[in-house]
Order: sequence, then C-alpha cells, then structure tokens
Amino acid sequence: MTDPARILLVEDELILADGIAENLELEGYAVEHVPDGREGLTRMAAREHDLVLLDVMLPFMDGFSVCREARAQGVDTPVLFLTAKGGAADRIEGLQAGADDYLPKPFHLDELLLRVAAILRRRLWVEAEKEKGRTIRFGGNAFDVRGMTATSWDGRRHELTLKEAMILQTLADREGEVVSREDILDTVWGYEVFPSSRTVDNFIVRLRKRFEPTPESPRHFHTVRGVGYRFEAGAPETAP
Repeated sequence: MTDPARILLVEDELILADGIAENLELEGYAVEHVPDGREGLTRMAAREHDLVLLDVMLPFMDGFSVCREARAQGVDTPVLFLTAKGGAADRIEGLQAGADDYLPKPFHLDELLLRVAAILRRRLWVEAEKEKGRTIRFGGNAFDVRGMTATSWDGRRHELTLKEAMILQTLADREGEVVSREDILDTVWGYEVFPSSRTVDNFIVRLRKRFEPTPESPRHFHTVRGVGYRFEAGAPETAP
C-alpha cells in the first residue's frame, strides 16, 4: 500500500486551517498543521513533506520570507501560497520567493484540491526524471535534473523549483520549436483551472535571470510574440 502524500499546512486562521486539513485528509492526504511562519520554516527545513500550503500573513515570519529562506537552505519541496493578498504584485513576489503556485483567498475547495493533486503529480514526474540522471546543458549552463540544481554560465549555483525545472525541461525537449503558453500550462500545471498565461511569462523571466548573461537580450529563452517561447541551446558562454 502506498503511503499517503504528506502535506504541511502553515496557516494562522485556525478555523480555516481545520477545514482545509479535514478536506485534505478526506482525500487521503496526511496533514500536519503549524500556526506561524517561524515554526513553518523549521518544519520545511526538516524536508519531511511532499507539499507545503503556506499563508502569507503569518505571526513571527511572513510566508514570502519563509519560502525565500527555505529555498536559500536548499529545500525544494513544492509550495502553494494561500493568501488574501491576491494582487498581481503579490503573485509576482510569491513566485520570485520560490513558490510553485499561488491561490488567492477566498478560493473554492474544489480548485484547491485540483491544484494540490496537480502539484503532487508534477512531483512524481520530476522524481521519475531524476531517476534518468539527465543533465541539460546550454550556453555554459548545466541543469542536473537528479539534484534539481543548476550551475549558470558565470559559475553561480541555483536550486530550481518544480515549475522552473518542468518549464526548462519542456522547452529543452522541444528545442528550436515554438511552444505556446497554452502548451506550457497544460504540461506544467496539468489541470483545467489554469492560472493566467502571464504566470508563464513570470517564470521565463526567472529562468532568464538565472541563465542569460543579458536577460533583456536572451540567447536561450526567446519570446515568440503572441504565441509563446522558443528554446535554443546555443554556444557556450564565458563570463565577461
């Protein structure tokens, strides 16, 4: 019998947390709840969970800071933000902090469950890719799929989130082809309630910052206006 997926819920609204935990447990997940950011970071650092549901407005340490610090420590557990801060700037900040998904409050329970299931499916996909021991190389950059780590053209090391890794793999697998935003959403998010295509653009910006010597004039992640993106491995780069 397969062990249930383990979910860490970091939420200070206890009534809401109880409701979320109850419904997740009814779906067969094992849920641990903590009520503040500081304890949430401690539990994330233990790396005992398959997914983290993280509120933004938390006692002691806000969710953005929790996620940034966890990523800095090398924690690659997927993070889904649940927050009343649903503006575009807040979504971008959440993604830049290292989140894999972002669901504004109030949300429909069915949508939450769909997103949780999709993230966990992606996790299994990435774990299967890790077993292949593949390394994606382009322009002096190298992404080790097994370790979910990358070394960029200038020698910096990076920990990639699940979505960053999946978008990079999706584009690299179709090198030279134009891949639409819709195809990326279908492959990487994989559920019917898609986020905005702008979300894909935000992730591409993050990949360019990591792997392009001049992000404003990309050599690898090319925009095809009105359609999507085209990946080109190109020649190796050297630091200036």
